[in-house]
Amino acid sequence: MPSNVVMLHCAAKFMEVTKVLVQTEKCMEEIRYWAWPEVLLGLKQCQVLETSSEADSLTAKLMDALVEKLCLAIEASPSSAACSPSPDSSLFRFSCDSKSTESFKNSSSRITWWFDEVLVLSPVLVKTFLKLMVSRKFDNVTITRFLFYYQKVKFCSASSNEKREILETTIDTLYVLEQSCVPYKSLFGVLRLALGLNINKSVMNKLEVMIGQQLEQATLDNLLVPSPVKSSHLYYVNLVLRFTKAFLDGAKRGSQLKKVARLIDQYIAEVAPDPCLKPSKFLSLLTLVPDSARESHEDIYRAIDMYLEAHAGLTNGERHNMIRTLSYEKLSVQSRAHMSRNTKFQEIERPDEQLKEQKQQLILRVEKVETSGDNEKLKEHIEGIQWRVMELEKACLKMQTQMEVIKKRSKNTSRGSNRSLPKLCS
Repeated sequence: MPSNVVMLHCAAKFMEVTKVLVQTEKCMEEIRYWAWPEVLLGLKQCQVLETSSEADSLTAKLMDALVEKLCLAIEASPSSAACSPSPDSSLFRFSCDSKSTESFKNSSSRITWWFDEVLVLSPVLVKTFLKLMVSRKFDNVTITRFLFYYQKVKFCSASSNEKREILETTIDTLYVLEQSCVPYKSLFGVLRLALGLNINKSVMNKLEVMIGQQLEQATLDNLLVPSPVKSSHLYYVNLVLRFTKAFLDGAKRGSQLKKVARLIDQYIAEVAPDPCLKPSKFLSLLTLVPDSARESHEDIYRAIDMYLEAHAGLTNGERHNMIRTLSYEKLSVQSRAHMSRNTKFQEIERPDEQLKEQKQQLILRVEKVETSGDNEKLKEHIEGIQWRVMELEKACLKMQTQMEVIKKRSKNTSRGSNRSLPKLCS
């Protein structure tokens, strides 16, 4: 095959030189019999051609031939389980060129021999190459290894735009592979790069889904991702919220769900002291996993305690919304006792004297009960009554807040008769 046959073919097509065109077309019909180096050289020549239907068609034929030869080489390797073409297939009829034969011999001992050779292709052609490999059901583990190798080598000299394109190709391809063939820890390495390159949002969503669907394999360090530059808080909480949503959308249950619940509780405890973490975000974390997945509320009790310590300016409603996420039954005796003495968990002062009087009466009833130091059950009973007192106060506060809203709306309504009446229930 002439080394410049691709260039000759395109030039003859453009200049309408019939004699040369007939010769090059005859040569093109035998692309599948070209040697590996010849096919690769043809693709390199296609990269410098201007985009046209003829050039695109030629590129597609060459790429198809390249992948066929790779499948053949891997199939010939005794350690491969990548592609399985029929022994009678014409794929086995390839060139006897010495260079080609040497390359195919090397494939028997080293499945990744082609990694460096394919790196000469442009990101666009590599993307096409990968799509063909996936469609031919090429070994997913080998594709994964190539992707990370390709990304590592190319990043050394690539511009920001090129890095973004390479990373998006990597993520798009990983997304369609079997999860078991993609090293989970490597996804967090890809994530760090993606956050710094501002990649396409839809591609970023794919990466988040891949990580989220296997969240039970993550560690606390994996989740402690610094927040974006423009954010004031320390950690990227929204990212963890999306990870967990992807996990829950997968409808995983049992031990996996409990493991994720423990991980999220550890994360909550880690981010709780951040003075810039908004109450709404903290509450979203507290209510992120179903309560049935938590066997204990010890971790979130300590987390709420730390958050209230770091955020003294919270409103009554914000404090109550956080406290009400706790389950008294899932706290230890020690935590219950600590809570009863913890001023941050005591009832919030408010001007309603009648509510204060009801609270005092309930407390007096509790104090009248004679307790013994050895009677743990009685102590737990008293603590339970104190907890119910707190629940009653929460309900009273909610009612009072609703009444204040109604009063304000009533005042506004009285200023103009043409306004509609306020809704008492929303």
